[in-house]
Amino acid sequence: MANLYSVRPSPSSSQQNFTSKLLLLLTLLPLTLAAFAFVLQWRGGGVGDPTTRWSPESHKFPGMESSPPTTTIGHSSSSSDCVLLARGSSPSFPYYRNWKFDYKSDLKPKICVTTSTSAGLEQILPWMFYHKVLGVTTFFLFVEGKAASPSVSEVLESITGVKVIYRTRELEEQQAKSRIWNETWLSSFFYKPCNYELFVKQSLNMEMAIVMARDSGVDWIIHLDTDELIHPAGASEYSLRRLLHDVPGNVDMVVFPNYESSVERDDIKDPFSEVSMFKKNYDHLPKDTYFGMYKEATRGNPNYFLTYGNGKSAARIQDHLRPNGAHRWHNYMKTPNEVKLDEAAVLHYTYTKFSDLTSRRDRCGCKPTKEDVKRCFMLEFDRAAFIIASTATEEEMLSWYREHVVWTDKTLNLKLMRKGILTRIYTPMAIIQGLRESGVFNSVIASAPTTLTKDKFLSTIHSSNSTGAVASGSLPSRKIGRLGDSQSQATARKVLETEAIAFHEEAVPPLSPPLVDDDHVDGHVMET
Repeated sequence: MANLYSVRPSPSSSQQNFTSKLLLLLTLLPLTLAAFAFVLQWRGGGVGDPTTRWSPESHKFPGMESSPPTTTIGHSSSSSDCVLLARGSSPSFPYYRNWKFDYKSDLKPKICVTTSTSAGLEQILPWMFYHKVLGVTTFFLFVEGKAASPSVSEVLESITGVKVIYRTRELEEQQAKSRIWNETWLSSFFYKPCNYELFVKQSLNMEMAIVMARDSGVDWIIHLDTDELIHPAGASEYSLRRLLHDVPGNVDMVVFPNYESSVERDDIKDPFSEVSMFKKNYDHLPKDTYFGMYKEATRGNPNYFLTYGNGKSAARIQDHLRPNGAHRWHNYMKTPNEVKLDEAAVLHYTYTKFSDLTSRRDRCGCKPTKEDVKRCFMLEFDRAAFIIASTATEEEMLSWYREHVVWTDKTLNLKLMRKGILTRIYTPMAIIQGLRESGVFNSVIASAPTTLTKDKFLSTIHSSNSTGAVASGSLPSRKIGRLGDSQSQATARKVLETEAIAFHEEAVPPLSPPLVDDDHVDGHVMET
């Protein structure tokens, strides 16, 4: 009977117990998860964050194990370079595990960049490693001045894929035998000072670079200055390799229209990391916009751009390829099939620092007169800048620089941006800043040989200049420099002219963008 009258929990009591347990579980679960997350993030727990694991502070890059601290790098003459190259502490690009960018040999297409430079490491290293990120595998650096000094060249020599060629008497003797001197396409630039001399030197260096590129198995060659960065917009990824990979096989040359830097301050120290505003090229603008906004975009300067406006180009390595000045390539046996890119560009960081006025002046011995500067400089703004830098006080120079170079009128800047004349480009800045913060530049400096013996230095010069080839390809006229008498040289010249007369054209100099004439007013466009 007792069992018949035993007390059973009511349904309502069971429901209350279940609810209580559920609430307890819901209360404890977040606390448990929070505690677990705390344990994972606790540095003493042994679970490392990937960013921390690959940051320079906690993990040294290859070759850094015995390197000195970044603040006491043993290259005293490059201390100013290291200051600019070492800024930043937390990495934005934490996964650069192999800072040497030692690409596999089967990477296609294989791209090389050639340049003639006298810059220091603070400019060359960001320029070089930025293009390595874009897929460039090989660099031919024709160096002189600061770039040829042991403290700079020993670092450049230590970088994978870099060939340093010094401007020695041996190199000049080799280039004196080049077939270029016996042809007409570059002759109008011969025996003139300053920019003309540089233009000829660049062309001779490009000729040698073609031979070295072919010997290295390179597919594409580009000539760039160390104040220029390729901006591969329009490719499926931010990659020069991808962009050139997608170029049709029948295309011989690709033209990158140039954008010109538009600085907003007069105290820029590191242009690649501080300049983000650029003026777009005529080729990337509607004609009515270009001509309609020409006067406002020019701001009283001689031309739409301060310097050149005809871009740079990449050429496919093939037989009979030759330079056609610093901006183009050509072929001795045919007219190259050329395409101009609709989105990609060369970013030209010109006159970005106030000191550029005096540095350009110091490289040229011309007289600061309107007549004499015409034989030294090809572009009007370079001529005006040289005269100002040679005749004005520093205060007057700064005032001129602010008026003609610095974009301080924010209202005008915004108007030109809305019209598409000006644009912001941040990607190169982000890549270079990421390289810097990840310790790439300091690592390559620290891992370079700390000393360079006299014997090693001389052997380096000898090996760098032993290419032995100063003419393009396997043309029969490669021995022209060895001909002993004037009659033989004259005969060789006739052979050259007969062989390629149909394909000779004048070298392409740095050219300004199209001018607007008096018939152009806002809203009216010249038909072209």
